[in-house]
Amino acid sequence: MADLIQYYGTGRRKSAIARVFLRPGSGKFTVNGKQFEEYFVTPAQRVAAKLPLGIADINETFDVLSTVKGGGVNGQADAVKLGIARALMEFNVELRKTLKAGGMVTRDSRGKERKKYGQKGARARFQFSKR
Repeated sequence: MADLIQYYGTGRRKSAIARVFLRPGSGKFTVNGKQFEEYFVTPAQRVAAKLPLGIADINETFDVLSTVKGGGVNGQADAVKLGIARALMEFNVELRKTLKAGGMVTRDSRGKERKKYGQKGARARFQFSKR
């Protein structure tokens, strides 16, 4: 039986987690079993998710299979972006330099700040009146 050649990368953004598999192929892109254009509706989401493939000039040589859970669609698109970048670095370590120059290697650690007790939200306070 022939071994399946694939490269794996995990991407995270806010509370979204993406598992990305790159397999040699014709450029087919699926997210959670749906077509890429069907899952990521806005052009900004599509550009963000495919950015590492464009930077590395490997658009049509890999099939991208990803499963994403948690968060919103924009966070999921950024999680897929990081997952693709990590999988590409597993495929070829030389790509790290170009991906790092494009800002694809670093995880965006910003997340939602927790609500504090005695307050209305994370930063917002209840209205104060002396009289």
